[in-house]
Amino acid sequence: MSETSSDTAPVGTTTPPAPPPAAKENVSRVAVASLVGTTIEYYDFAVYGTAAAFVLGPAFFPSGSSTVSTLAAFLTFAAAFLARPIGVVLFGTIGDRLGRKRALVTSLVLMGIATVGVGVLPTYETAGLLAPVLLVALRLLQGVSMGGEWGGAVLLAAEHAPPGRRAMHASIPQIGALLGFLLSSAVILPTIAVAGRDGFADGAWRVPFLLSTLLIVVGFWVRTRVSESPVFSHQSSDARPAPRFPLGALVKEHPGRLLLGIGVAVGGSAVYYLTIVYSISYGPKALGIPQNTMLAAASVAAGVTAIAVIPVARLADRVGRRPVILTGAIGCVVWALPMFGSMETGNGLVITGAFTVGLVLFILMFAPIAAFLPELFPARLRYTGASATFILANTLGGGFAPLVATWLNSQWKSPLVLGAYAGGLCLISLLCVLALPETRDRDFAA
Repeated sequence: MSETSSDTAPVGTTTPPAPPPAAKENVSRVAVASLVGTTIEYYDFAVYGTAAAFVLGPAFFPSGSSTVSTLAAFLTFAAAFLARPIGVVLFGTIGDRLGRKRALVTSLVLMGIATVGVGVLPTYETAGLLAPVLLVALRLLQGVSMGGEWGGAVLLAAEHAPPGRRAMHASIPQIGALLGFLLSSAVILPTIAVAGRDGFADGAWRVPFLLSTLLIVVGFWVRTRVSESPVFSHQSSDARPAPRFPLGALVKEHPGRLLLGIGVAVGGSAVYYLTIVYSISYGPKALGIPQNTMLAAASVAAGVTAIAVIPVARLADRVGRRPVILTGAIGCVVWALPMFGSMETGNGLVITGAFTVGLVLFILMFAPIAAFLPELFPARLRYTGASATFILANTLGGGFAPLVATWLNSQWKSPLVLGAYAGGLCLISLLCVLALPETRDRDFAA
């Protein structure tokens, strides 16, 4: 079937008028709701990733080998990514059939339950095998939640956006991925400073998980106060409502765009997770770099990059999505080796500079993708299409990145292999962008 045939209403039907533009105050409220919720979701994931690098291996997967314990902890990190496609099916169906807002509120509540649950889990020392089993179960629940978060957040923002500013508004939730990591570092570093390394390993690691309770309450309050997407309200009254199983319709009607969309996002996912998650564990254990140095380098890079998200998205609104994404992909292909190779110097300033350049190039891909991926699909399948492409790319390029990197470094004792791995995936993204059309002028109500 044609990639665009499903975008056209059947002959003889009357298409309702385009949805009215959202009120200005509601647009601002939606932007805040999208950012707050995504920040909370990524905070929860970042807290787990950092804790996995620091203490969760020995606490839940004791072993005579620190490498084996860390690998087991990162396996639970990957398990959450494996559960994300379930979230795509579940929340994609809810979002396309029942509304973006309902799916978003539900995903946030599930993430909160799972994260707080990790914070109160018994360790292997007190509960034996039950401890890692419960940890994996909660990680799977986190993954299901994340499967519905990203697509809903960017759609709610993009579908409320005024004309000519869709990329800018869609990119606002993208800032949450960086703010979530910064917030986790802002909690973890003082906790380590107060409790000490031994105290953090003995139980203070639970503090960042339990503090997410406050964030969940705030996020829930904000999200329940926003209005439903005007595009969804328009689409739900259309002659062609969402099918009963949106993912099946997506695979049948838009297989090419689904695969290419995954490819577009896979390179950036690898760069993000190797920088924000894996390097924090790899630097200290393999190269003897202090963990605080690695955390500081990643935090500074994330902070600088967060500032660049909106300007990059505004550029994508002016010149198009493809030129900006292509520039970022080329830059990441070229810079991946120097970026990760900088860790061999052991110099905190050099590493921070290299990471900052790398994440700025990553943002050239990451910011416009929030509009580009949803624009590839019609409104009736948009929640599922945007979620499936981004989440599957995150699973392939991000969820398995720490595992692949751990194996690569067991074979080749050099951070350059991380650059080769990330650069190779960014090359795939580059080729996939070249195969897709520009979407800036797409009618979002269709």
